[in-house]
Amino acid sequence: MLAIKHRLTKQKDFDNVWQTGRSIFNECLGIKISKNKLANSRFGFIVSAKISKKAVDRNRIKRRLRGIIKDNIKHIKSGYDVIVITQKAIINTEHKDIEDIVIKSLNKLGVIK
Repeated sequence: MLAIKHRLTKQKDFDNVWQTGRSIFNECLGIKISKNKLANSRFGFIVSAKISKKAVDRNRIKRRLRGIIKDNIKHIKSGYDVIVITQKAIINTEHKDIEDIVIKSLNKLGVIK
């Protein structure tokens, strides 16, 4: 589980990233980032019911994504709000492949140290 200081929880924060952030998308997921004025980076995850009708599958995807971020938080620069938006293809993608995609996407956006 991510620490509370690393979570995006408020709708206005999600809206701010959605409106002002830069983004990168691929077949499995999209990532939008925006600078914040805090000493740490915060993360939010969007897994819609279009991905899977089963809450079990949606929660599993969110747990995997949170785990990937938690394992790599020390490599991510501070001062960013990040939203991870999932796509339909993530259901059939292996955990290691998802991790590679997340790291490569964050690196392309310049968030990795």
